[in-house]
Amino acid sequence: MNNVNWNRPTQDQPRMQPWQLSQPAQEWHVVPSGLENLAAGFAPISLKEMDSVALLNRTDTKFVMTISQLLQALAAIQADYRILSVGGQRLNHYRTLYFDTADFEFYNLHVNGRADRYKVRSREYTDSCLSFLEVKHKTSKGRTVKDRIRTDQPVTRMTAESQGWLNDVLPYDSRQLLPRLWNTFTRITLVNKHSCERVTIDLDLTFYTADKMTQLSSVVIAEVKMDSLHQNSPFLAQMRTQHIHERGFSKYCIGVSMLYEQVKKNTLKPMLLWIERMNGGSK
Repeated sequence: MNNVNWNRPTQDQPRMQPWQLSQPAQEWHVVPSGLENLAAGFAPISLKEMDSVALLNRTDTKFVMTISQLLQALAAIQADYRILSVGGQRLNHYRTLYFDTADFEFYNLHVNGRADRYKVRSREYTDSCLSFLEVKHKTSKGRTVKDRIRTDQPVTRMTAESQGWLNDVLPYDSRQLLPRLWNTFTRITLVNKHSCERVTIDLDLTFYTADKMTQLSSVVIAEVKMDSLHQNSPFLAQMRTQHIHERGFSKYCIGVSMLYEQVKKNTLKPMLLWIERMNGGSK
């Protein structure tokens, strides 16, 4: 993985030095016992084969669970899914920088319950050395639409080029966007063998800003992505079997609420307390 050099911010942009990770990507994260063996039991799928299930316009269903619940679920669904393998690596590593306005407009849209909302982020797929600038739009009809553009390296500040692209896909003034939150995580990506469905499983979440960092080492976020909520999903069936209920979870909003004191977070407090219990091993 290439280290990211933080571009010198303009006067109105805060300095947020990215976490410099000198070790290989595979050594950044703690792998739960048994997870690699379970991942090895799935048939592989390549990045190129994944093109047929990009699902840039989709429905999303999220679940929050413990590591032990994840291991039980993976053992039960091995015959139904293939697993993304990048250079032989099945536990893939991501780094993301989120952008927002000075007053956290995108964050507030989410915590205030706005059905129509946006996120802007630069995402680095560290195992494959790919980077994209992305806009996620959650529509009022409950669908998620993602637009993205390939970048030579992670975008760490707004440039004329990035603003030009954003102005075509984002109904906000991109000149107002500032870097607000970094995160890293390990992801397992499963692809249904028989229908257009992907399941992303994120663990070992870490959030950080210029001077703060927090880790959710015991919390797993799973997201089921499908064309339609009416299609069959072995993963959803397994969640019902394990009595794990759908639960909204925004990595950006949770990270901001944990690391920024001045933001509104009353509506997130029940989730934050629940995560704290999970992360402390008491749930």
